Formats: sequence, C-alpha cells, structure tokens
Amino acid sequence: MRLVFPLLLSTLAASLGAAATAAVPTPISLDQAMADPDWIGTPVETAWWGANGQVYYKQKRIGSPLRDIYQLSGAGAALNSGKQVADAQLGNLDGEQMVYNRAGTRAIVLRNGDLFERDVKSGALVQITRGVSAISDPQYSSDGGSVQFRSGDDWYSWSRLDRLSAPVALLRAAKDPDAKPEADSQRELQLRLIVNLARQKDNREASLARRKEERRLDPTRAPEPIYLGEKVSISGSMLSPDGRWLLFVTQDKGAEKGKLGKLARYVTETGYPEADDERTRVGRNMPVAQTLRLADLRAGTVREIAFDTLPGIAADPLAALRAEQKLPPLKGNRPVRVDAQRDGIAWSADGSRAAVRVRAIDNKDRWIASVDLANAALVPEHRISDMAWVNRRADEFGWLPDNATLWYLSEETGYAHLYTKTGGAPARALTQGNWEVSGVEWTRDGARAYFLCNPQRPGTYEVCASTAKDGGAREVTNLKGVESFALSPDAGKLLVRYSASYLPAQLASVPVAGGKANVLTDTRSDAFKARNWVMPQLVQVPSTHGAAPIWAKLYRPAQLEAGKQYPIVMFAHGAGYLQNVTERYPVYFREQMFHNLLVEQGYIVLDVDYRASMGYGSAWRTAIYRQMGHPELEDFIDGAHWLAAQHQGNLKNVGIYGGSYGGFMSLIALMRAPDVFKSGAALRPVTDWTTYNHEYTANILNTPELDPQAYKISSPIEYAGQLKGNLLIAHGMIDDNVFYQDSVRLSQRLIELKKDNWEMASYPMERHGFVQPEAWYDEYRRIYQLFQRTLK
Repeated sequence: MRLVFPLLLSTLAASLGAAATAAVPTPISLDQAMADPDWIGTPVETAWWGANGQVYYKQKRIGSPLRDIYQLSGAGAALNSGKQVADAQLGNLDGEQMVYNRAGTRAIVLRNGDLFERDVKSGALVQITRGVSAISDPQYSSDGGSVQFRSGDDWYSWSRLDRLSAPVALLRAAKDPDAKPEADSQRELQLRLIVNLARQKDNREASLARRKEERRLDPTRAPEPIYLGEKVSISGSMLSPDGRWLLFVTQDKGAEKGKLGKLARYVTETGYPEADDERTRVGRNMPVAQTLRLADLRAGTVREIAFDTLPGIAADPLAALRAEQKLPPLKGNRPVRVDAQRDGIAWSADGSRAAVRVRAIDNKDRWIASVDLANAALVPEHRISDMAWVNRRADEFGWLPDNATLWYLSEETGYAHLYTKTGGAPARALTQGNWEVSGVEWTRDGARAYFLCNPQRPGTYEVCASTAKDGGAREVTNLKGVESFALSPDAGKLLVRYSASYLPAQLASVPVAGGKANVLTDTRSDAFKARNWVMPQLVQVPSTHGAAPIWAKLYRPAQLEAGKQYPIVMFAHGAGYLQNVTERYPVYFREQMFHNLLVEQGYIVLDVDYRASMGYGSAWRTAIYRQMGHPELEDFIDGAHWLAAQHQGNLKNVGIYGGSYGGFMSLIALMRAPDVFKSGAALRPVTDWTTYNHEYTANILNTPELDPQAYKISSPIEYAGQLKGNLLIAHGMIDDNVFYQDSVRLSQRLIELKKDNWEMASYPMERHGFVQPEAWYDEYRRIYQLFQRTLK
C-alpha cells in the first residue's frame, strides 16, 4: 500500500500566531518520508579549525556508513567549496580537538589514538606516540616545554627538547610486591629465634630502600608505581601541569553490581537465538561511592582527601522518605562521586591550583571545591542544591589563565548562568536572566567567554559573548538555530554549525564582533530543496495550572476552512529532558515530514515541549519530581483545548503519539485521560519505571525501595485498567535502552484485563532508535492508519 499526499509550504509570520502564506504543494509519499535520510543530503556532523585558520568538517558518505573529511580554505571560503581530504593527506591533518600552548604558537593534536605536536608558524608536525593504547587528556606542562598525557591509568610526559617520552605517575590497583607482610605471630617468633633469618630480612629491606632512593634521585629512571591495593579500582585522574601533583579517584572494586538483565535476539547470523547481558534496573545497582586522593609525586606520598568540609554533606534530604519506609537512617556523610571521567577535575595552567566537582549520589547536591594541596583538604567554593535533582548539563567549570579565578555554570537562580570567583571574594554573575548558558569557550587570555544562549526565546539559539571584567551577554550571531561553535585560533572568528526546520546542520563563519554570516555549506540534495514544506509556527499555549506558557510547534493548513473542525494529533518528544520546540533542525525530522502528511490530510498537529523539557530553567525541568506523567499530561490537555479555541481543533477527535518518553506519555494520556485522548501510538515506551535504569530514573523518582508511591503513580501499567481508546504499541525487540520486556508486560496486562482496540507491532532487528527504512515505514504506516481509522 503506497500513501501519497500533497504538501503545503507556509512561512512563519513575524507574529507568532499569524497565518502562514501558502505555496504550491509538493507531493511526497510516506515511503519517501521514512526512507534512508541520505536522500535529504547528509549534514555537517562535526567541524573544526586547523592551526592556520583552515576549516575542516566531517560528513557521511551518501549510501555508506563511512565518513569523509573535507577542507575549506578558511572562514571566507565560497559556498560548497570544500575539497575532500585524500587518504594520503590524512597523516598531516589537524585534529578535531586542538590543545594550544599559552602563546598559541604550538598545538597538541590527538588523532586516531596518537599524539602529535604542530608548530603553528612553520606547520611542522612531530609525532609523539604511535600505537600507545587509550591516550587521553593531553595538556601542556606549566613551562610549555613538555606535552603531558594519560595512557590508561598512567601519566607520561614528552619533552620537546630531548624528544623523550617518560612516565610521570604510574597508578596500580594492585598489591605492592615490596610491601611489608602483615603482622603474624609465627613469623615474629621465627625472626626472634633464628638470627640468620632476621639478618636476611634486614639486608633485604636495606637493599630495597636503597634501590628506591636511587630511583627517586636519578632523573633518568622511571618513577616507582603507586600501588593502591587489590580492593579498589581507579576511576580517573588528572596530573598537575607542573608535574608535581596527581589527583585521582578510586572506588571499591567489590561493590555490588546488581543483577544484569538479558536481552534476547531472535534474528541472528548464526540462525540460533542469542542473548546479551544488559544494564541493571533502578535501585538494583546504586552508584558506587568514590574516594579522592592526592599524590605528591616529588615526595612520594599519597593522602586521602576527606569530604567533611563540604556544606550539607552529612544532611540527608531523603530522611523523611527513609523514615516513612521504616528504613534505617543514613549514618555519617552521604556517599559522593567526583565525576573524574567527565572533566570533574580541573588544574590551573601553572599547576598551583586544582578544583574538583563533587556530586552526592542522591543527586540533590553538587559542590565545586578547590584543593588545599599542602594540607590535602577541600575548600568549598560553590554548592547547588535541589530537592528534586541537580542538572548535570550545567556542570562546566575551570580556571582562567590568571591561575587564580575559578569559573563555573550554576542554576542557582533557576537558570544556568556563568559565574567567576577569585579567592575568598563572593562569586560574580557574568550573565543573568530567564535563559540558559551552555558550551562555554574562553579566549586564550581569559578576557572573553563565548557560549550558546537563548535570550530571545527558549527555542532560538545563538552564540553570545561576555567579558570577565564587565559580564553581560552580547549576541554575536543571528542564525536562530546554532548547534555548536568553535573560536578560531586567532580569536577573530567563529565557526558555527547551525540549522533550521528543514535545513540539516550546516557551516557558517561569523566575525566575533558580529555581522553577516558567511555560509560555507549547503549539503541538502536538490530533491529535498525543491520541496515546499509546512513551516511550524512556534506558539505559546497558556497553562491553566499556573505554569509558564507552554511552548509548542504548530503544524496547520495556511488557511482554515470556515466552520470546519480539524482532528488533532499531538506529538510527545522523547528523552523527557529534551527540547524539540526550537528553530533548529529537529531530531525528529521524519516525524516532521509525517506531520506534513497529516496536515495535508486534514489534521492539525501540535508538538509540545511539556514540563520536564530542556531549555526552560530548573522549575520547568523538575516539575515532574515524584510524579512523572502528571504535569506533562496537564500541558497536553491544555494544548488540545487551546487548539480547539484558537485553531478549530475538534476535541472529540484527539490523538497522540511519540517514542521512548513520548511513548510513555502516549500511554499516560490514553490511560489517565481516556475521555480526552481517543487514540494513540506508544513507540518503545517505558511502561513501568521500576524496570528502567538508575542514573535517569532515580533522579526523578528516587528508588523503588525508598519511594514506592512515586513509582506507582508514575507507571502506565498501573493505569492499564482505565484504557478506553485505541492503542498501538510498537517496540524494537533488541532495544537495549527501554527493554522490549516493558511492552510485553503491558500487553499481558491488557490481555488479562480483556481490553479491546489495542495492538502491538514488534520489530525483531531494531533497537531503541530504528535504523532500517522498512521498519520506519511499517511503524508509521500503522500510526497513520490508526489515526485515519479513529480520528476522521
């Protein structure tokens, strides 16, 4: 069955609620909309500056999973003038993440797992490593004469002068082979009675001490390994640029990992069913507490750094819930983690100062603390607390080049903003307002910061600039849909990845002073550019529950027929904490084309950034704490009533669909508001939050043991008895995010309840995000037929 419908193009009016202008419609089939997206043209995936101002970008090859690298002459290059970098030239390429020295004359290149150094003036490239495993965290030494890097758990330094790479710190989660044996009465008796044994022991210990002293004093020798014992594992480390200090994080190796789930695969190359071990469920594998340690590499000592100085660490925000469930009270400090593998340790460029980001395992507190190196102690610098959960997307921090000023992001005002703090002085807010800062990049001198911002409205993203001296926020770009950016090596230009509703990510350059953007790429196919589309209107739906206005995308005909009522389809994005109502190219680009088809077939569509969505501040994000699905449902119902009042929507024919969290919301809508929502499609849905992972779920609902009521009121399977409408469940059978088991359990529940008008579609070769065009087509054919059958 082939579905072909004409499309409309409407342009967004200057006023949000204004009617769009019609254009000649372009027919498109559902098959085309769900086809391999290569037909659209592959977007610019990543982009970076070369050391001398050339521009590189990566793009998927049409009809292939391979990626190619292209080079442009610079920021002023002509549109689509990029040349593919030949294989023979890849060995001299600058990498995606260049680390420059303070003068900007040299740069570290990490490419294909190997390290290089580029002389910016001459262009000469020197290879530092070849085939060394797991290289990460390259940095310049404080004097600029060496390149430091980590390989596995070990730190090395490469000297430019003698071209020698040598270990600086060797961490070993193992027993020290030269450690003194544990006390034993029989051994002590032998040494007391047998003189020769005692003499041998003394000679052995003296020789060992001498060897260690010689090794410590001889600069040509590698350092002694730091043995930590067999009971811990190493979670991360950072070397001070002066080479003296090593901050590292450990955790208990024997911690309970929880019972792993099994993921069955039925369509396999072997022809036999197979099963993989997958993640554990929420509450069954609590994150393991971590320990912070400081090694003085010069003195050869290791000290543990206590967390006692962190304000509020001994207080239990969950004490009332613990008591309600008759669980024992928390004793001592709350367990914490240091996020060492997520840039959780930051050194100043001269190695004199360090800061760490510490997070309570309950995720109600996050601290940034500097480290008193002499006393191996933490000095609190900033604390952010939230009785719901602290936002991990507002975690950026570091030191300015003055080696004294700490900068960080914080949601303390309710929105993520940029702060600086010097010594014991109060912190300074460089930005403020009901909008958010992310992706901070400082100039090499630390005078100016650039970052993503959305001060115009939540879904409009630009690059803003602020100064360390005066603060403020100046919009540098005027592209509406900035995705990411990079500051040029000379700090004069920005390389910007941007997009729009029907424009996948492209490249442009913009002077840091502002002005017109020079568009560098347009990778869309001629076939895609030739089509006219329904442009979504970004609208604000009033909340009847005291919340801020609900931002949404409205897809509708340019002109509504007088007296006609239009069936309503509502779309729920996934991930919960995700923003889809923006001027960027949507993650859900297939769904956007599907919305075009629905509009042409006489529907109006509303894509809602319900409460919990990203981009609207902490109150919007945490409104769902202990009640997932409740505030969001209110927002969807408000949207349906607004469509009826403002756009001739028919409240008797309301449908909803979405995947992942959107699938969860579709179930919640049909089961908790069965008189509002007539039909819905729940794609890869969470049906019972007790089966989902810990890191996501415990933030919002705590754990099933601690907060069983929150799980009960938030899980759709608990409301299955209230289903009255028409339901489609669709799920990939090898989904390793939301397990297929979720939908199977719900289907069994519906069978036992003798429910009618529901169906389930299973996809044996698809994971959480579908890949095969045939599966996409089959799924959306079913959704379309469901709406045609029940809403028209």
